[in-house]
Amino acid sequence: MKPTALIAVSDKTDLGYLAEELVRLGWQILATGGTASFIRDLNLPVIPVSEYTKSPEMLGGRVKTLHPLIHGGILYRRGNMEDESEMKAQGMRSIDLVVCNLYPFQETIARDGYTEAEAIEQIDIGGPTMIRAAAKNHEAVGVIVDPTDYKKVIDLLDEGNDMEAFDLSVRRQLAAKAFMHVSTYDAAIFNFMTDKNTVFPDELIITAQLKSKLRYGENPHQKGALYEIRDNHGSVEGAGGYTQHPGLEMSYVNVLDASAAFDCVADLEGPAVVIVKHTNPCVAGMVDSTKDQDQSLSKLYERALINGDYVSAYGGIIAVNRPVDFALAEAIRDVRHPELGSRMLYDIVIAPAYDSDALQHLKKKSKNLRILEAPLGSPQQDFRQVEVRGIKGGLLLQTPDRTPEIEFESVSNKPLTSDMEADLGVAWTLCKHVSSNAVVLVKDRVLVGMGAGQPNRVGSAKIAVDQAKHRTDGAVCATDAFLPFPDTLVVVADAGCVALAHTGGSIRDEDSIVAANERDIVLVTTGYRHFRH
Repeated sequence: MKPTALIAVSDKTDLGYLAEELVRLGWQILATGGTASFIRDLNLPVIPVSEYTKSPEMLGGRVKTLHPLIHGGILYRRGNMEDESEMKAQGMRSIDLVVCNLYPFQETIARDGYTEAEAIEQIDIGGPTMIRAAAKNHEAVGVIVDPTDYKKVIDLLDEGNDMEAFDLSVRRQLAAKAFMHVSTYDAAIFNFMTDKNTVFPDELIITAQLKSKLRYGENPHQKGALYEIRDNHGSVEGAGGYTQHPGLEMSYVNVLDASAAFDCVADLEGPAVVIVKHTNPCVAGMVDSTKDQDQSLSKLYERALINGDYVSAYGGIIAVNRPVDFALAEAIRDVRHPELGSRMLYDIVIAPAYDSDALQHLKKKSKNLRILEAPLGSPQQDFRQVEVRGIKGGLLLQTPDRTPEIEFESVSNKPLTSDMEADLGVAWTLCKHVSSNAVVLVKDRVLVGMGAGQPNRVGSAKIAVDQAKHRTDGAVCATDAFLPFPDTLVVVADAGCVALAHTGGSIRDEDSIVAANERDIVLVTTGYRHFRH
């Protein structure tokens, strides 16, 4: 008897190729309504499932394949005498290959304007049942859920045109893929049915799709990969948010740093440049519309580089929140290290877009420069988005650190000027992206000093002041939490800072206010904390 394939697909990509090849190889094809019509229109022989089962499709197509003749043909155990006897008694034919993909539920809920009724109607019932049956019985039955696997299976069948040629190890791989296909589908439905206002449901299903295998992990002897997580709407959250122009492949650390750099620059409202090293901004600046005669990104880049930590910036990641024009590309490529005199070297440039001449110019900079594009906005505005971090035996989840715009108000005697307030806005935003305990110094909207990751905040303050050198005179400071003691304020005030923003709320807040008044510095409390571990 000829081997039989059961085909029921929503996605008909390359279905013509598959059907033609199966017929050429002498297979019989069973197919459901729309799939059978598609194959028949190709003038290929096909047996409709309803004709085989003698049971019409019912309830508007909701019931098609839920029939013993279908599932018996898939599930019976080849070589089992009792099963073989039942198959013969019931007049069932053997189904040797199941080709099925599911109703487009994820695509439906990812579409604007869909209705609840439309989404529910796209919940497939018969498809998952057939797929699971074939995958369970993969020792005898092949299952395909992905059109990209058609050719692999046809090539195997071409070698022997029977299931013996269809290697068991391949059938097992396809079965695993089939179970993943169904579980991902069910996860999308679960997330859809979960209360949309619940950020942390009692049970959590996270599904992810491999985006790329990375050049290496955190170190060259480690392997790494990047996965995209599907959100509650079934659509893919672009991992890292970027697409890459052709070039050297990304490593684990590259992805971390690029994400950190773009998250930081996207938080700054005006045209801005950020350079990140090991996820911390070491050079950063925003165009000062009140002072900068030339408000181009290229001039901002040069000013931020000269006034920032250009030593750390070497080999870092540049992010901008505006399209890269030729002038900026030229500056990135040609501006030299302020001390070494050599051209600055960067691993990555990431921006919302590139002018064509800018893109070509950057490609000439280095064959190792990775050029990334990332959209501003949208997914970052979704309150349901969560950050996921793995720990031993579990996952930690939190909502992103999105604080409202702060209206700075001095709690010390010295009044806050508009210029100080503008600089504090930049400093407060930047310190959110610096590892705790963060101390950030900003002058004329440009980062001039930064201390990060120290066990105590005063240690970070000393590093920031030492890094800034003479540029602390007239600068402002922001730190990521409250000041338990005045020591951090004393360090930055004695170095020349004119204002400091902290969370406030310490039982010793008054001590810091007294210290601020003694040193004639503005002290601001924000009411928000910005720890980043």
